Amino acid sequence: MRPGLLALSSFLGLVAASLGVPAAAAEKPSALPACKGCKPALERVAANPLRNGDRARDQYRRPVETLSFFGVQPDMKVGEYAPGGEWYSRFLGLYLREKGRLVGLYFDTTSTAFDASRQAGIRKAAANYAADVAKFTGFPAERFAAYTLDAVPEAEKGTFDVIIVPRMLHNLMRWNIAESEVARMRDLLKPGGVIGIEQHRAKPTAPDDYADGSKGYLREADVIRFMEGQGFELVGESEANANPKDTANWPEGVWTLPPTLALKEQDKAKYQAIGESDRMTLLFRKKA
Repeated sequence: MRPGLLALSSFLGLVAASLGVPAAAAEKPSALPACKGCKPALERVAANPLRNGDRARDQYRRPVETLSFFGVQPDMKVGEYAPGGEWYSRFLGLYLREKGRLVGLYFDTTSTAFDASRQAGIRKAAANYAADVAKFTGFPAERFAAYTLDAVPEAEKGTFDVIIVPRMLHNLMRWNIAESEVARMRDLLKPGGVIGIEQHRAKPTAPDDYADGSKGYLREADVIRFMEGQGFELVGESEANANPKDTANWPEGVWTLPPTLALKEQDKAKYQAIGESDRMTLLFRKKA
């Protein structure tokens, strides 16, 4: 078995052993209350002139629909997992800067998934996060925070309303750190707190070696089963980030499509016309 497949082995086995009924079909999710007043506030952020450089990707990332579905209210404490290019950080920073609290949550740097150089890079990114968001939003850096998951202060545990995980679960699977990272995030959530996952979606019939994270795609039923095994219950599913043009069977994986365009100029117009990947958008609540 290749490195990176171990994280999936336990729940792929459960999938194979099941009766073939998709996890989502077993019982209907118990819906959370609607995010009252969220959409107008999110729309104002989406239209903010400070986002002129980010807005082109809204058609694929649909922040208003996604964050409204996740129930992110302006006065909440929200964790953004693996901020990366900080596209969501900038949006959430504007949305939460007055009443809420935005915290960047970075990989556990003690993990064997990262060499010393990468560990140092992750720590540096976390150290710069608050200043980055402050510079963009115009609010003091003290309004924001960031931690690597191995260095979160004890007082932060059990204080988060929502943690969002955009397009990252496949990496955790292939690096064999999904269970440990999700467990740490679970500890940070309040009782009944939620994790919102946006993830490149494989077809239900995709073979295991395509849907193991190595191509960027995961099967939706597998993600649901995995999260349920980590102490969460599914409470909502959205098609806000669906893209039926994505056949999700590219030899170069999800990176064939924009924004990466792994094949460079080869069939570039074709992939640009397809757009970014088909994505599941799932909401999970922490069980007691």
